[in-house]
Parts: sequence; C-alpha cells; structure tokens
Amino acid sequence: MKRLTLKDVAKMAGVAPSTVSFVLNGKGKQMRIRDEVATRIMQVAEKSGYEPHRMAVNLRTGQSKTLGLIVESISGSFFASLAKTIETEAERRGYNVVYCSTENNAQKGGEMIRMLGRQMVDGYLITPAPGMEKEIQQLVTQHKPVVLMDSYFPAIKTPYVLINNFDGVQQGMKHLIGKGLTKIAFVMVDVKLIQIEERLRGYTTALKEHKIPVRKKHILQLQYHRQREDSLNELQEFIEANPELDAIFFSTNYLGILGLEVIARMGLKMPDDIAVLCFDDHDIFRLYPPGISVIEQPIEGIAKTAIDLLMHQLDKNSGPMKKTAIELPGKFILRGSA
Repeated sequence: MKRLTLKDVAKMAGVAPSTVSFVLNGKGKQMRIRDEVATRIMQVAEKSGYEPHRMAVNLRTGQSKTLGLIVESISGSFFASLAKTIETEAERRGYNVVYCSTENNAQKGGEMIRMLGRQMVDGYLITPAPGMEKEIQQLVTQHKPVVLMDSYFPAIKTPYVLINNFDGVQQGMKHLIGKGLTKIAFVMVDVKLIQIEERLRGYTTALKEHKIPVRKKHILQLQYHRQREDSLNELQEFIEANPELDAIFFSTNYLGILGLEVIARMGLKMPDDIAVLCFDDHDIFRLYPPGISVIEQPIEGIAKTAIDLLMHQLDKNSGPMKKTAIELPGKFILRGSA
C-alpha cells in the first residue's frame, strides 16, 4: 500500500501542503491558521492514518521529540517506577520515550545506545552498566545530551542524579546499632558500580564509627548473573555459617526478597531471631509480616531531576548548568523487621 504523503493530506483537506505542515507541527496559531481549518486538517490526518516520515521530520526540525531511556531491568520495581515517572514528565514536555534495558550487560547496553542513535533520539537517560564507559564517553564527546541515573562513572564528565547511597545506609546502620545490634551482615551483588561501593562504604564506616569490628565473613557478595536457586542456597549457607548474626542489611530490594525466602525456609522469626533491613522499598516489604524496614529511594525526585537536567541540555538558549552532580536524600522507613 502506498504511503500517504503530506501532499495527499493537503489535497484531501483542500489546503496547501505548507498549511498542513504548520498545523501538524503545532504552529497553526503562530501562522494564524483558522481553527476550523486546523481542525479539518487534523481530522483528515487522523482518519487517513497519515504519519509524518520520522527521518524527514528530524532533518527539517533537527528534533525527533523522542528520548532514549536505558535502565538495568524492565522487571525491577525501582526501574519500572523510574521509567513511569520519566514517561509522564517527558509527555508533559511534548516528548515520547523509547524504553529498553541492559540487564547489567555492557555489550547489550552498547547495542541499545547504537539502536537509539539510529532512532535519532534527542537525548539519553541511562542507568549505566559496568563496562559502558566507552559508549557513554562517546556520547559526551559527540555533545549528545545525556544524563546518568542511579549510578555514574567518576571519570566521565556528564550530568547525573542518584540517591545519597552512603548516607542512606548510614541511616539504617545507626538504627540497628542504636538497638544494640552489633553482629550485622551486609549482603550485596558483585557488580562494580559506584552506588554499590558507596553502600558498602556506608556499612563499614558506620561500624568503625561505633568501634565495631568489620568482619569480612559478615559480608556476602552474590553474583548478579546467577540462577535464583543457587543464590538462595548460597545465602542460606552464609546465614548457617554465621549463627551469631543478629541483623542482615540487604543492599538491594531483589536481594532482600531472596533473603525473606531463605529466612522463611530456615524458620527464623523477624526481628526476634534476626533483624532485617533493606535498601530500596518494594510492595512485598509493606505487605510481608511483620513489615520490612527499608531505605526508600526518592524515585520521583530522581526522575524529575534527570528530565530537568536533560531538558536544560536540549534548550539551545539555556546557559551552563549550575549543578550537574546531584545526590538526593533517602528516607529510612521503620517497620516491624528491625
């Protein structure tokens, strides 16, 4: 079937092609086109199924009005909530969002960046995976608008926004230690990202500040790319090998969910047998008896700040950004597990 052209729409609406172009590009009022004419053009375009050719629009306007969003995982609750808020904010500003994930695979992340480049997106919002430094540095070198979220690479000068991971863990640790708990385990993933390093630093610093020994045997690193049952078994073996533990701090919510399954499997009670705290909230934590204490991430704040930073780069008339490295405070939420 032949693709409809702008000239076809103009002929059906009984107007000049330039009039159709002005209306479809939102410049009808600016060009003083009568409302009834603009309405007729929009009705013809909608009824005929006309869609402007993306490449032609890009070349003519210099913009695709599309943003590329790359996150770690589409299934993760944090990233799903982040994407939803970004999509809402982008739509409010007249942009569409193309959404994809890396599963913390650098090669896939690079492929996603190249795919979005072919889509001619106007800017990039990325939660980077380890190993994506080269591709992101290339975007910066090419002066592409880009904002990193949830993590960043210290060697790359590009705007970023995330929670203050160090302070968030410190809040939780101070609560546990304040209750007299000193044998606290820290469960993390073996991913080399700044936010994970900062959470571990928050844990060790809190112990040192309270003159509690940092014991390597109380720190467990689980492999990110591993079968779920294998992770469950390793976590259970870790708890069994450290019967003296009186608390566990899970550094991500998906590790916390694994922990709840292991704790239930072992017949332990929270907080009597072991206290539990988790970085990042989840619906399960609000519902699971007795309620899991968490460090809540400011998801809406991260998303809105990231959009603001990106829009500032897209605005050719804006001056230099006052602040490009933004860390937002987390919130400790006390529930029955700790």
